Amino acid sequence: MTKTEILQNLKCKGCANAITESLNKIPGVSKAKVEIETHSVSFDFSDEIQIDIVERKLASFGYPIDKDSNSIFQKAKSFVSCTIGRIGDK
Repeated sequence: MTKTEILQNLKCKGCANAITESLNKIPGVSKAKVEIETHSVSFDFSDEIQIDIVERKLASFGYPIDKDSNSIFQKAKSFVSCTIGRIGDK
């Protein structure tokens, strides 16, 4: 099954790289794809429990889904994750 989520704090390819790499490491989650223009991430999952795991993982490094709160702390974490994603892209 495939799920698409709208994300907060998604800014660039660095963010997309960090998100894609992280989500594809979750057991039962595959084919994570980020669309910067629509601020969305799509991924395949094998069980409903993976959706909750993905949402918590996204929030943990600064990219909460659209319906969740977006604190200044999460915004700051997204900048760190973005930087790491940019470094990994080189």
